Amino acid sequence: MTIDCKQFRVEPEEKVDLAARPTDVKPLYDSHKDYRRRIAAHVAELTEQQSLLYNNNTHALLLIFQGMDTAGKDSCIQHVMSGVNPQGCQVSSFKHPSAAELEHDFLWRTTQRLPERGQIGIFNRSYYEEVLIVRVQPDILQAEGLPQEVGHSDHLWQQRYRSITDLEHHLHHNGTRILKFFLHLSKNEQRKRLLRRIDDPTRNWKFSVSDTVQRKSWTPYQKAYELCLGATSTRHAPWYVVPADDKHNAHLIVSQAILDALQALRMSYPKVDSARERELQAIRKDLAKRD
Repeated sequence: MTIDCKQFRVEPEEKVDLAARPTDVKPLYDSHKDYRRRIAAHVAELTEQQSLLYNNNTHALLLIFQGMDTAGKDSCIQHVMSGVNPQGCQVSSFKHPSAAELEHDFLWRTTQRLPERGQIGIFNRSYYEEVLIVRVQPDILQAEGLPQEVGHSDHLWQQRYRSITDLEHHLHHNGTRILKFFLHLSKNEQRKRLLRRIDDPTRNWKFSVSDTVQRKSWTPYQKAYELCLGATSTRHAPWYVVPADDKHNAHLIVSQAILDALQALRMSYPKVDSARERELQAIRKDLAKRD
């Protein structure tokens, strides 16, 4: 069963209302066994598509994952990309910027990690943090040392949205395909996951006090996401609001969207010309001889 991912896509300039978008949908699998079968099929096809991407060496794929703490970004990346050749994939996680990074424009540190042709780049958080967490926690913005006329401008966020969409437009026209996933988690499901991290000793390491701090700003974060998604989802670099209360569903939706994007490139393995084919046959004939 092919999943229609259009229902989760944010249309360009759409006024996004996250409260109207589901955090949970009817299971896209019949059982846990059926889920394993479906995700394995997706992973196998992704492996094949990645090989084609690598061998064609004309396009790159950039996957961006955003979401509230415990939304399942790590889990999604782990399960969906489990069959991808590590030589053709690079995962970058972006946390609080370093002192050196703060000395540059807000896109500098992420542009250095963009995938080259033939590669898949995965951003676990991204430059979008600059219009999300920075918007909710203005003290971070103050540390960026912006000129006063910029840092105190009412148009700062619109300017950053424009910088982001201009970058993504440029990347698209130079061969990089971009998919952006917002893992849409309910506040109640986040509470359950945080409690599991505390109650399960094997998950204690995952718990951070900052998780509960950000939870207290849930409403401002949801608003920041709504404004960001509506302003930066474009035809060339769409956002998908993925229901994330059920991790299995999220994995299937994300993997299907990635497959759709790769298959749309209509890639095939490079064909050799007649001279090269004759050369290969001559080499084969020589190799077939017994030493």
